[in-house]
Amino acid sequence: MNTFLNKFQALLSDFGKGRKMVLSTSENNIVSSRMMSVVQINGIFYFQTDVTFKKYRQLSNNHNVALCIDNIQIEGICEEMGHPLQNSLFCDCFQECFKGSYDAYTMLKNERLFAVKPTYIERWTYEDGIPYLETFDINVQAYKISPYVGV
Repeated sequence: MNTFLNKFQALLSDFGKGRKMVLSTSENNIVSSRMMSVVQINGIFYFQTDVTFKKYRQLSNNHNVALCIDNIQIEGICEEMGHPLQNSLFCDCFQECFKGSYDAYTMLKNERLFAVKPTYIERWTYEDGIPYLETFDINVQAYKISPYVGV
């Protein structure tokens, strides 16, 4: 396995199955962000939302999104996948990670499932107190780690 795949798999393993993340969307050059319950399955990030919400409209008009948690920033392309109940892998993982949200929202008629395919990821890491920036360019499968040198 090459360096990119090894490091990418390690990042996904560190992330785990599910986390609460900030989702940023935009429409007409106006950006908005909100906390979301997100699950990760095979390197794709999934969440659900209601079709009546602002973020649904933004996602319908602009598929470019960003997800952020702790020291990880993810840029990606977001695609609507239908009703959450149509995807058993998502439902199993979401119920395991966010049972309260699964029980309260997943069965609702207006809920829709979205998948974010990452295109670029940055993560700050520290070794012996020295900051490093890791970058993952998913489209070309390139990995880079560089020490941060402030000027």
